[in-house]
Amino acid sequence: MRFRTTATTVVAFAVAMAYLESAVVVYLQRALAVTPETLFPLRGAQVVGDLAPIEVGREAATLVMLAAIGCLVGRRWADRLAWTAVAFGVWDLFYYFWLWLFIGWPHSPGTWDVLFLIPVPWAGPVWAPVAVSAALIGFGLAAAYQVGIGRFPRVGLIRGAGAVAGGLLVVGSFTANAPALIDGGLPGWFPWPLFVAGIALASWSTVASLRAGSAGTAEAPERGAPAPPLSRGLERNA
Repeated sequence: MRFRTTATTVVAFAVAMAYLESAVVVYLQRALAVTPETLFPLRGAQVVGDLAPIEVGREAATLVMLAAIGCLVGRRWADRLAWTAVAFGVWDLFYYFWLWLFIGWPHSPGTWDVLFLIPVPWAGPVWAPVAVSAALIGFGLAAAYQVGIGRFPRVGLIRGAGAVAGGLLVVGSFTANAPALIDGGLPGWFPWPLFVAGIALASWSTVASLRAGSAGTAEAPERGAPAPPLSRGLERNA
């Protein structure tokens, strides 16, 4: 598929998936008589009982589905990873959009939310996962387009280590309040300097990898350009 067609397909899937998940969240809140305003302190064991493992499984299934669409539309590891990033980012952004449209939540970018429960609770203000999703969409589209025209990102050891370290810093900022949440407490201060450092490091690594691939890979000949005569190759080999 052409780049635009693939991008439209991935975005449409992620938007629809976000709608479905947002609707499920609304149904669960109504069935369990809870609201987003009473999200903290976490009351999973007392409120949902044996539904907690199902919720963890649902989150894992969500990640599998997002990775699956990336693998289906991509042809190589690079664009498969890129399209997975795009799907994840669009899904996350529209998850909050649909919730806001359905129930008026989140109230502001500073509203706290529980992001994941694997392997510990992740929590942070809504602006933080939105920033991550925006980066995933932008860099994912750039990488997918570059791979589509034959320019493969060159990761390398340093750039790869930077991307992993940046991701770990972001995850660390989201899980910093996990001990307090597990003990039934409220989330405290969000370590935004750690988050910003992680985003910056991961972004630098991604941009450097894309630029290295663009500079190190020859451009494909334009469509319609004449091919070099066969006789030239024969003359060189003579």
